[in-house]
Amino acid sequence: MADADNGESTITVIVAAAANLGIAAAKAVAGVVSGSSAMLSEAAHSLADTVTEAMLLTALKRSEKPADEDHPVGYAGERYVWAMLAAVATFVGGAVFSVYDGIHTLTHGEELGDPTISYVVLGVAFVLEGFSLRTGIKQVQAEAERMKAPFGRYLRLTADTTVKAVVMEDSAALAGLMLAAGGLLGGQITGSAVWDGVASILIGVLLVYVAWVLGRSNAELLIGRPLPRSMRAAVREELLTVPHVVDVLDLTTLIQGPSEVLVAAKIDFRDVTSAEQIEWACEDAEDQLRERFPAIRRVYLDPTPGLGQRRARP
Repeated sequence: MADADNGESTITVIVAAAANLGIAAAKAVAGVVSGSSAMLSEAAHSLADTVTEAMLLTALKRSEKPADEDHPVGYAGERYVWAMLAAVATFVGGAVFSVYDGIHTLTHGEELGDPTISYVVLGVAFVLEGFSLRTGIKQVQAEAERMKAPFGRYLRLTADTTVKAVVMEDSAALAGLMLAAGGLLGGQITGSAVWDGVASILIGVLLVYVAWVLGRSNAELLIGRPLPRSMRAAVREELLTVPHVVDVLDLTTLIQGPSEVLVAAKIDFRDVTSAEQIEWACEDAEDQLRERFPAIRRVYLDPTPGLGQRRARP
């Protein structure tokens, strides 16, 4: 399942990277010809997205490495390190340049050229970005249906931050294209570069928001995020169905990757249970959890005296 998910994510990221690389070059040419700061901001936006997607591809590749002696729980967490760097690249490479270029245009003005080529590039870019966004949305929809979760909630909580990054960046790209077109049109109608400068700043603000959301998502997963409350309750419920289990005293879940979850729990077993029965109960619990929740890869159960036994102990 993890390999299939990584394969789908890789295709989604490659489609986005290929689209953005061509779009960045076209926008840069159009920006120089038309003298539009908004178009140059959009070129920086697309270039930042291309760098971001290169980092996301690196994340996908490195996270596939199997566990070894030095990394006993695997390399899945490395995905979030690279995804965090990608969020930083979006902020530095796109947002900072866009805001700076917009402020420079407002304070120094600019000479507007023929916007025709810019409109053509924006139209082509809109189609390509729309196709890339469609690929990302289809993957998110399929995963949301598999998890039986609403699309919006799944996108907000998914541990697959590579696909989340593509969907958010492509959505921001489409919004940025409309802002750039508005800046060009406003400048063409009024003859003032103010519209173009404002559009450039708004594109930068949009990228700041995307970078913040993606950075926060990856930071939560790097620090250690548990399963959602409803899934934790389901894990506890499943453990209580295992023979000889009396109570789940403490439950810890940790998302290590999009399809890798660790479960650790302190379990109160029946007092008359033999050591052999406890061993087999732990095996049964692991099998049941993995069958119900395929993403659970590691299960650690600790036989622990219950509260009544602790009180009765001299």
